[in-house]
Amino acid sequence: MNLLGRLLLIVLRAMRYRPGSFAPLDEARLRFHVMPHDLDFNLHVNNARYLALMDLGRVDLLNNLGLIRLAFRGRWFPVLGQVSIRYHRPLFLFQGFDLVTRIVGWDAKWFYLEQRFEREGKPVATAYARALVRGPQGSIPTDEIIAVLGFAIGSPDLPAAARLMASEE
Repeated sequence: MNLLGRLLLIVLRAMRYRPGSFAPLDEARLRFHVMPHDLDFNLHVNNARYLALMDLGRVDLLNNLGLIRLAFRGRWFPVLGQVSIRYHRPLFLFQGFDLVTRIVGWDAKWFYLEQRFEREGKPVATAYARALVRGPQGSIPTDEIIAVLGFAIGSPDLPAAARLMASEE
């Protein structure tokens, strides 16, 4: 299944959203299989495909949080500011794997996310990203987004990789 088909499945799954069933620090998990169009000349998943699949993981996370519906109402849109990925082992044709996406913390402007590719419980690739939400008047403070989602929590301490991104502002 290509990226568009995979996105369609995530959108269809979004129709089952249940408010309050997901918290900001929960993990969103997607299951995929390596398809022929995911491969590079070395016959393992192409580096760029990991990044494209990570987009789907972030869409799924936004849906689980209920932020997609709020984004349409407020004309908000998520913006990826930075990503860093480390590859641990390859994925080959037809292998199944999970993509686990979670928010690991935030500051006044950015949400920091961890996205892990796992196969049989072992890491395949680990990425950290930072993203913000923009509206018609510019960036929306993260605390405002957390409050609109109905949560009253502060950010946990950022992992080292996310702290490094935060220091590059």
